[in-house]
This record gives sequence, structure tokens and C-alpha cells, in this order.
Amino acid sequence: MGQITRRTFVKASVAAMATYSIHPCSLMADPLGLPVGLQLYSVRKLLPNDYAGTLKQLAAIGYREVEAAGFFGHSAEDVKAAMASAGLNCVSAHYPLTELLKDTDGALTYARAVGLRYVICSTPSVADRSKVASYPGGAEKFFREGMTVDDWRWNAEQFNQLGKKFKAVGIQFGYHNHTTEFHDLGGGLNGYDVLLKDTDPAYVTLELDCGWVSAAGKDPIAYLTQYPGRISMLHVKDLKPAMPGKLPGERVSTILGKGTIDYQPIFAAAKKAGIKHYFVEQEEFDGDIMQELTADYQYLHAMHG
Repeated sequence: MGQITRRTFVKASVAAMATYSIHPCSLMADPLGLPVGLQLYSVRKLLPNDYAGTLKQLAAIGYREVEAAGFFGHSAEDVKAAMASAGLNCVSAHYPLTELLKDTDGALTYARAVGLRYVICSTPSVADRSKVASYPGGAEKFFREGMTVDDWRWNAEQFNQLGKKFKAVGIQFGYHNHTTEFHDLGGGLNGYDVLLKDTDPAYVTLELDCGWVSAAGKDPIAYLTQYPGRISMLHVKDLKPAMPGKLPGERVSTILGKGTIDYQPIFAAAKKAGIKHYFVEQEEFDGDIMQELTADYQYLHAMHG
């Protein structure tokens, strides 16, 4: 057996390190001991032009799980094939509540065909849509500050019903927050409190967007600590400093580690809370999208829990 030269050993070590730097399930653990995921809203400008190619680029960076935000007219079979070809696991997808209520069976059939494990409602609605149409300042302002406790209770009821239907076919239903859920409804109560109280944990999980929770002036750690088991997924988003005169929901996202949110203590709390998946979401970019998403991945991948 020939002697292994130092040069050969170093070359082999470098090759091994290069391999491990690409694969999240490696010697160098990611902060939650889970594959790093990406919310595909981050690449919404790239997917329509090259769906399969964009997914492959994300996998090359090191992302292994993704969460969809729209499927850009592709059939479930095409999506499944593109994900498989890229080596990505499409765990979850976002839908507005209006779309889910309009065609629950269609969404359910599509989700099963893609192989989703989660379907997440990304925006609430109201029983009486005329309230939105007639609200001074328009729909955006209504959802930001016009919703009542009863409106949030109605949403919770819809989520419970949808959750039952999805659970029956092995899919977990959930809800993803923005900042509107934390608007004060009086008496110190907000929409998120209503959802936590009125949704059935057997049917409805929560996906905590740490960026938007922070923008709303709340603490993601407090929710993770106070409601163990209710939150199963995270959105990992960093934000540039707040600008004077701008609303919380108008905060601008940036590369992880370059903004205002310290994720080290959030991940420590998330580990104890039993988080199952987490997704990077960067909504705005100053430079090249893929380069910045690479920086996001590397930031997380280098962070030891």
C-alpha cells in the first residue's frame, strides 16, 4: 500500500471540505441542525423566466428545502419534476386565504400531487369583503388597521376548517404572519393573540416570520418560549433600520447579518421550541440576487447553534 503524501492528503481534505460546504447535513452543523431552506418569494423575479434553472442555482448554493409562493402556471407534475431534478425538497407553499376558500379541493389536490407537507395561509381575509372595498384608504389600510377581534376570530374558524380538510390527506395547515397581526385591537389584544387562542393546535400550526414580528415591535423569542409546539416553522429575514415616517410593514429586508436582527438568541429559543423547518426570505436586493442569497446561506451555515 503506497504511502499517502501530504499533498494528496491536503488535496483530499480540501475536496472533502468543499463537498461539506455544499451539503447542509454535514460535519459543520447549521444553527438548528436542519437543512437550510429558502422561501421562493425571494426569487419571484427569476422563476417566471427560468423555473427549473433557478431551482438548480439555489441547490448549487446549498439550499435543500424550499417553500413556494405561487407556481407560475406550472402543473404539479412539472413542479415535482423540476424540484427532483434540482435536488430540492418542496416542503411547503403559501396561499392567500381568499384563494384557499375559493377552491379548497383544487389547492388540496395540487398540494398532494407536488408532495407538500405543509400548506400555509399567507394573508387573512374577512367574511364580508365589502368592508374592505369601502374602507377609507383602501384594502391595504383595512388589513393593516381596520380588522376587528371578530374578523380575526372568523379567520381562526376558517383555519380550523381548512386544517381539518388538509389533515385528512396528511398535510399540515398553518398561518404565516406579517405585521398586521400585531396591531392593537384594544385592551392589549392583537390578531395574533386571537389566532393563538382560537385555532386548534391539532389542525393549525404557525410559521413565525421573525423579521415581521420584530418590525411590529414584538419579540420572536417571547412567542417561541411562550407557545412551545404551536410554531413549527420560521421565516428568517433581516431588516434594514427603520426609516422615519415609514410603517413597520414597509421595512426593507437585507442580507442576513447586515441588518438589525440578531438570530443567535432566536435560534437558541427555536431549538427548544421544536422548530421543524426554517426558510430564508430576502424580499429586496441591492445587488445580484443569487450572490446575496449565497451570502444568506453562508451566514447561516457558518453559525453554530
